Amino acid sequence: MRVFTPALALIFPHAYDAAFMNSRAPGRPVEIHQKAQLMSASEVERTLIRLAHEILEKNNGVEDLALVGIRRRGVPLAERLAKIIQRIEKKPVLLGTLDITLYRDDLSTLGSKPVLQKHEMEIPITGKSVVLVDDVLYTGRTTRAAMDALFRAGRPKRLQLCVLIDRGHRELPIEAAFVGRAVQTTENQIIEVKLREIDDAEKVLLMEKQ
Repeated sequence: MRVFTPALALIFPHAYDAAFMNSRAPGRPVEIHQKAQLMSASEVERTLIRLAHEILEKNNGVEDLALVGIRRRGVPLAERLAKIIQRIEKKPVLLGTLDITLYRDDLSTLGSKPVLQKHEMEIPITGKSVVLVDDVLYTGRTTRAAMDALFRAGRPKRLQLCVLIDRGHRELPIEAAFVGRAVQTTENQIIEVKLREIDDAEKVLLMEKQ
């Protein structure tokens, strides 16, 4: 996440808890079971339509608007939002990708901090209203790395975060400007977002570690 004068809407993603995993007795497997289904395929689609309208309203249409998906599931979500916005406005939306894979908030053992692996934005972001898109907001570390990468690539006029699920448990002073659904979770729970483009399924599940 970055540096400049214009207004910045800060933000946060999601995660498996490494401390929880490592605190268990050696050799004892961690069991994960489904506690609830939070969203169905139709609910995901309706939520994205609502988020697209909110993005358009807050940014006064598509002029200077750019969507940047955080790999992995933020990318198809950004692509879907771009298609919905284009249907509404009859104009294309700038669309980019950030790949932050060394450490993700949803993975437990990959490292001590998020690192940008590569970016495929290939879009100008200086002077743009950029909306970062991710599936789950948790501690905020992945979003922070994405913001840092964006500021190295240019100087957006405005930076906002859009997430499908906000599960709380912030570690950084970051909040999403656009939230599909806020879900209260405990530290031993996991939000699993499944999208047809990646998982050949479409739903959001609340999982619990035993």
